Amino acid sequence: MNVNFQSVNYTADIKLVEFTQKRIEKIAQFYDQIVDVFVYTKVENSSDKINKFAELKIGIPDDDVIVKKKARSFEEAINHAADSAERVLKRRKEKQRLLG
Repeated sequence: MNVNFQSVNYTADIKLVEFTQKRIEKIAQFYDQIVDVFVYTKVENSSDKINKFAELKIGIPDDDVIVKKKARSFEEAINHAADSAERVLKRRKEKQRLLG
């Protein structure tokens, strides 16, 4: 599984990249057919404190799962997006099991 991290309009520090890598590896425990994961992070220009944006694009056979979240910090946004992705992948795995 390849994890591609991209930061838009800012430079990400190594701690954020390592945090993202560890969090994405946890998703792989729930769904073993993940081919690659693209993580896009950016700071949106707004006066609101919730301006950190994270998008996960998880490549799996036959389809992609895309999850977008905003939060006060990148870690929080990535964590929320990963939680949502886990739920989606669990549902997809359950459907596959039921369909045979």
